[in-house]
Amino acid sequence: MADMAADVERAILHLLPTTDLPESRVLEAMRYGCLNGGKRLRPFLVCQSAALFGVNPDCALRVAVAVEFVHSYSLVHDDLPAMDDGDLRRGQPTVHRKFDEATAILAGDGLLTYAFEVLADPATHEDPNVRCQLVAALAKAAGPHGMVGGQMLDLIAEHETFDLGTTTRLQRMKTGDMIAFSCEAGGILGKAPPPQRLALRAYAHDLGLAFQIVDDLLDVEGTEAETGKSVGRDAEAGKSTFVSILGRDRARSQAAMLAVQAKAHLEIFDGRADILKAVADFVVARRT
Repeated sequence: MADMAADVERAILHLLPTTDLPESRVLEAMRYGCLNGGKRLRPFLVCQSAALFGVNPDCALRVAVAVEFVHSYSLVHDDLPAMDDGDLRRGQPTVHRKFDEATAILAGDGLLTYAFEVLADPATHEDPNVRCQLVAALAKAAGPHGMVGGQMLDLIAEHETFDLGTTTRLQRMKTGDMIAFSCEAGGILGKAPPPQRLALRAYAHDLGLAFQIVDDLLDVEGTEAETGKSVGRDAEAGKSTFVSILGRDRARSQAAMLAVQAKAHLEIFDGRADILKAVADFVVARRT
């Protein structure tokens, strides 16, 4: 993952070079929002799933960067005063603290829209049908029936008490759908048969829920130094989370069970997906 993170950052620098144009401030803020560390889990999932089908690594890396652009945009906007009002992200001042609120909004807008420009470029894949599938799938994962819809539910959760089913749906939309796209993107690039794409999506579904449960646990048990962001915000906002509903022990057991289920979906690949299996264990054990 560290090697992949370095590759992703080099690709980001290539796609977002410095400039002396008058609008350079927003490009600087876009780079700042992307180049501030992080696990690069979603790009890693794109490239590992693509490797299962022999996809050109350079093509997979472009899709990985597009995913990271969308993910980074969501963090920039999520930290805004009107949303979670965060001061720290990955141990650094959030974009609106480093620059200003208006610039942060534009930086997020720029990252989101640029992601689709990257996917639509022939350099991402020679087959226009594949590029169209990638654009459509990412738009669905990031839009009102995916991440944006999940973020709306997250805001509503500050004022309403959600049951386990609604909380699970919230997290599937807010976090899980982008993780699912990251896994399925490799199958789209490799023109994989439906059973293998379905296996990747099922793996990602369980992985995404496990990831969010651990996120909820870290918000309760982690420190600012470990997570690189403020902790205890969910409880302060009165949000329903997996931890508040299940308790710490049951939440931890549920995450472990989901990791086992996620790995089982990959048996179809006959040992070629061992790195993806290891990711499931990493997600449950992480402290960041």
